[in-house]
Amino acid sequence: MTPALEHPLRIIAPTKDAASIRSLAARWIETLAVRNYTPASLEHRAHLLHYFATWAEERGIARAAEVTKQHLKLYQRWMYHRKKADGQPLGTSTRYSRIAMVCVFFRWAKRHEHLSENPGADLELPKTEKRLPKAILTADEVEKVMAQPDISDPLDLRARAILEVLYATGMRRREVAGLHVDSIDQERGVVMIRQGKGRKDRVVPISERAIRWVRRYEEFVRPTLVVPDDGSLFVSSRGGPLGHAYIGDLCRRFIGAANVGKLGSAHVFRHTCATLMLEGGADIRYIQHMLGHEHLNSTELYTRVAIGKLKEVHTATHPGARSDHAQG
Repeated sequence: MTPALEHPLRIIAPTKDAASIRSLAARWIETLAVRNYTPASLEHRAHLLHYFATWAEERGIARAAEVTKQHLKLYQRWMYHRKKADGQPLGTSTRYSRIAMVCVFFRWAKRHEHLSENPGADLELPKTEKRLPKAILTADEVEKVMAQPDISDPLDLRARAILEVLYATGMRRREVAGLHVDSIDQERGVVMIRQGKGRKDRVVPISERAIRWVRRYEEFVRPTLVVPDDGSLFVSSRGGPLGHAYIGDLCRRFIGAANVGKLGSAHVFRHTCATLMLEGGADIRYIQHMLGHEHLNSTELYTRVAIGKLKEVHTATHPGARSDHAQG
């Protein structure tokens, strides 16, 4: 079943002191909740502020008004040298998100007159890296992954249907976990994604092949699992909604079993869907809608990996690209 999100105020743990970092952060979280931010977004913010509050308390800084710009610089430096459990340093994006969220919090506190000064004003944030996806499958590699589930097994048949939906639509794993039996319009060949990232609904196309696998799952597997029926499309062996973490795990398992030399989880299918469509000639605006990106620059990432046309030009024009020039 989908694990319940942790309550944001339990994460940030406000104190009896209304002027403490934790209490003021809890007030900000409650303000965002009133503004209809998603539970996942509130939980994420609470965790990032909890990290900072813990760091500050360990250094004798409990109240928000005690935090200075120098403290925030020291926090950035501490994160730079911080090691994870596996001995690796914190990634640039992790360090950026942690300090950036603290700055957003202090900006809110100053704007609403909870603080006289904003210690995060003009703070230089870590330069972010524009990283390409670690793994993108070719069409042939996708077929090898799809062949891994043993469709004579009911749970593997369910897995095949999930993999096909991910590949066909580029959906996020949370969005797949949130599908209902009426989300897929099989006649029109579209999927209604309700309350996707940022609480935004969108409609995306789905392939006939994916629809066929979903039908098989609905006919032969779902009725044997669901108890009681809350309308969720993909259900667990216990009968409740399937968790998004489980979807990530099954993707990881079957991608690994395919031995294609690449590793990854559900996002691999999202990256693959976008890249193959771009290489097939799809307009980037359509890809933006498919993926549910608010800003086009999020989608433009895929233009840097969809190099099929560039490869053709390279082969046709570069003197050393053709095998006949490489002989001898």
